[in-house]
Amino acid sequence: MYLHLGKGTVIPKQTIIGIFDLDITSQSHVTRKYLNMADRAGEVVNAAEDLPKSFVVCCENGKKTVILSQMAAATLLRRSESDLV
Repeated sequence: MYLHLGKGTVIPKQTIIGIFDLDITSQSHVTRKYLNMADRAGEVVNAAEDLPKSFVVCCENGKKTVILSQMAAATLLRRSESDLV
């Protein structure tokens, strides 16, 4: 199954490592450092048309990707748990 993250970005559910709320997690200096390192490494994909609300960490074929989404983490989690999406 697949999960739609916004702006035409769709990923296989089995590649998801974690779904994170950007407002909550960005308060930590560790998360900010991780996101900065991922951005410098070219691993960040922006799938948000406005300000991102969440980010999804994925790994496929050994390649890690951090995808920014304008959808809330709770919405993405609900969609990922559904077999309909």
